[in-house]
Amino acid sequence: MDRDFLMEMFADFGPVTIRRMFSGFGISADGTNFALALRGGLYLRADEHSIPRFEMEGAKPFQYQTRTKTVTVGSYWQLPERLYDDPQELTAWARTALAAAQRAALRKAPKARKGAKKAAKKAKKTKTPLLKKAVKKKWSGRKRN
Repeated sequence: MDRDFLMEMFADFGPVTIRRMFSGFGISADGTNFALALRGGLYLRADEHSIPRFEMEGAKPFQYQTRTKTVTVGSYWQLPERLYDDPQELTAWARTALAAAQRAALRKAPKARKGAKKAAKKAKKTKTPLLKKAVKKKWSGRKRN
């Protein structure tokens, strides 16, 4: 699959950004990646709401091989073959995939904030006693209104 083919496939969906990723392309809308176009085909983002739909179509999750094992990525599922010829239904599936990607991003957001809080606490602890003393001295001599 090349970039032009992907742009044509997602024309009814609306504006998408297509970037080189791994051995193919990442497809995103509104800054959220919702599809992968790789050698093995086109994969859409899925979650607990949409996976049953993929299973009913006989689709499989994205898999890749390492030297020692096969890794299954359950958050991306192969696009059913019949949708390559049905742009309107592909658009509906792509919107569902975008919604799944946005829900996943919302679930990740609180974890990022916890990490930031930990980093701030750690930064406070690493201030040297001399630095704390200098800061305290600097501010204690100021006049207040």
